[in-house]
Amino acid sequence: MFIRVLFFMLLTGTVFSQVESFSLKGTILDEKGRSLPFVSIGIKNTLKGTMSSENGDFEIRDLRGGKHIVVVVAGGYQRVELDILIPAKAIRIQLQRTDSELEEVVVSGTLKEVSKDDSPINIDVITPKLFQKTATPNLFEATGMVNGVKPQINCNVCNTGDIHINGMEGPYTLVLIDGMPIVSGLSSVYGLMGIPAGMIERLEIAKGPAGALYGSEAMGGTINLITKNPQSAPKFYVDYYTSTYLEHNFDLSAKLKLGKKIDWLTGFNGYLYDHKVDINKDGFTDLTLQKRASWFNKFSFKRSNRKEFTIAARAVLEDRWGGQMNWEKKFWGGDSIYGESIYTKRAEIISKYEWPLREKIITQVSYNFHDQNSVYGLVPFIAKQSTSFAQTYWNKQLNSRNNFLMGLAYKNIWFDDNTAITQSTNGLHNKPENSNTLGLFLQNETSLDSSSKHKVLMGVRLDYNMVYKFIPSPRLAYKWTPNHLFTMRLNFGTGFRIVNVFTEDHAALTGAREVVFVNDIKPERSLNGSLNTVYKMKWNKSMMIIWDASVFYYHFSNKIFANYDSDPNKVIYDNLNGYAYSRGASLNASLASIGNFKFMVGTTYVNVQNVKKDVSGKQVSSWQLQSPHWSGNITGGYTIPAKQIKIDLTGNWYGPQRLPILPNDYRPEFSPWFCLLNLQVSKTFFSNCDLYVGAKNLFNYIPKDPIMRPQDPFDKHANDKINNPYGYTFDPGYNYAPIQGIRLYIGLRLTVD
Repeated sequence: MFIRVLFFMLLTGTVFSQVESFSLKGTILDEKGRSLPFVSIGIKNTLKGTMSSENGDFEIRDLRGGKHIVVVVAGGYQRVELDILIPAKAIRIQLQRTDSELEEVVVSGTLKEVSKDDSPINIDVITPKLFQKTATPNLFEATGMVNGVKPQINCNVCNTGDIHINGMEGPYTLVLIDGMPIVSGLSSVYGLMGIPAGMIERLEIAKGPAGALYGSEAMGGTINLITKNPQSAPKFYVDYYTSTYLEHNFDLSAKLKLGKKIDWLTGFNGYLYDHKVDINKDGFTDLTLQKRASWFNKFSFKRSNRKEFTIAARAVLEDRWGGQMNWEKKFWGGDSIYGESIYTKRAEIISKYEWPLREKIITQVSYNFHDQNSVYGLVPFIAKQSTSFAQTYWNKQLNSRNNFLMGLAYKNIWFDDNTAITQSTNGLHNKPENSNTLGLFLQNETSLDSSSKHKVLMGVRLDYNMVYKFIPSPRLAYKWTPNHLFTMRLNFGTGFRIVNVFTEDHAALTGAREVVFVNDIKPERSLNGSLNTVYKMKWNKSMMIIWDASVFYYHFSNKIFANYDSDPNKVIYDNLNGYAYSRGASLNASLASIGNFKFMVGTTYVNVQNVKKDVSGKQVSSWQLQSPHWSGNITGGYTIPAKQIKIDLTGNWYGPQRLPILPNDYRPEFSPWFCLLNLQVSKTFFSNCDLYVGAKNLFNYIPKDPIMRPQDPFDKHANDKINNPYGYTFDPGYNYAPIQGIRLYIGLRLTVD
């Protein structure tokens, strides 16, 4: 009997051993039959998987006999699930591109849709999948997920903010919506926080001047917000979260059909924070109280010629205030209780139309109107701005190696406010600013060999402005891809900026300082060069680490210089008597894996200096305000498939940054090292419903002394030599981190496709 049992055990062990020794081999191809390297292939509901080789081949070993589901995932291609009966012969799987996986398709660098890997311009792309790893209510916070990009709060009272790229201040960053520059000037002060994350399909961030395509303002970098496509958006989407600060954010969108030829995407975003908090006990609100509503609509028309035609519109209403904890609306504009209150009304309309011709000719138009009624202590600021934009461009594939682009653009900015900047020279009449700029741009992308290993992009733009006349902006880019593992990009470009100080620098609007112009402000110019390399390092058969490294240099002439140091009560503007530069390097590492663990880390070093001559003629340099030499970000995630649970860790860290201080200031000139870390755990129910809980600012980091003399915001006792011997004045601009400690949140997200 014992021998029979032993024989049976040996026999079954042999059988099981034979079953578990099967392998599945195959090849992954694209829609044209070409091999696809580094594609993730896995067996559903198991941890078995691999990546395709440089030739598109793959092998998964140690499979049991029987029916299995093979899952194939590649960025920019449709997800494939195949039923395979093991053992099986070698299989060939051909993938098709899809519009629903757009994270690998970019348009910002060339004005035409290309694969991110094929683009001569290096573009960082973030999608909702990335910024949903923490509670992200708007565009302003979402950009912080990219290495080298820093959302910066500039005022501790009203929480104005801008976006810094590679250490350069917010006015050097051009924000586009669907490729059109409608977020600029006045709207860049508060408009970035009014763009809800729920309307974003993806963000494309190009670092460095892009004046050859986009003209003025694109000096430091470009952020292009691509709105959701009505044809591919979910049928229904809702996302709501609340925090222990009693913040409430609500996103709702739905896709509808109007007849057979119109897809309509409508969405609403509401943000409410109406709870006063003063953690640091300085008598001022730590976070601006806000009530905001935004309604977004986008229509996509199905045409018989399959040409593109979309129209989108958005309306925003916002009421925000910050100030002393006992401030109320009745104190608006008074000198007893300090408050900064801003009412904003904003409307936008954008459209894209592809002409019904054999040639690819596209027209884009946009218009926005921004109305701001505000007061900063005793100083009222009432301003209106409208921006009209139109461009038509022709994209032509000349032959197998040359792709040509030519376009004509027009931009009008009308601006009026209650300050002296919009008065006649005698000061008796109102004289709104009306700026017109006409631009012509040409671009050609050339493949130097049949395999497209070498590509050259050459472009030039010529703008004509009423005041500054002709302004040329050339660009040159070279991309070398010797194999699937390595890509090098070399870029040179120029940029220019036409400045309106009152719409770009909030310090000019506060009641704390007087604004002084020394001379007529000239347009700024910049010259930029950067080198980027991407190396895909295969770690093992199922993991790959992608290294992305860049070095860059910006040189600025006629730089607008805001002098905060000469007089504590003044902001003095002039063109810099010298030059400025920004130079540095960045490094990113991300793990591409079919496994449950993923990470992405990055660090940036940047040195931004203003160099000018002193009274003796000697050159002296000063460190750019609020621009840390070192910064970095981290994104890590772990998935438990059986439980449908995701754990995400995100955060940013910053080195010391120079801050605006007063003479004899007791506060340090440089901030300390600090880190803002977030943790989120989400659970999926019914495959389309996510419940998520998390914490922001896990280390509970709060900056010290962000407001100078909060007890005397109107400087009524600034000349008191006994209690104020150094003559300090009220100043809320000492900012380098949010004045919010650790806060918990809980949210629910439902997606119906």
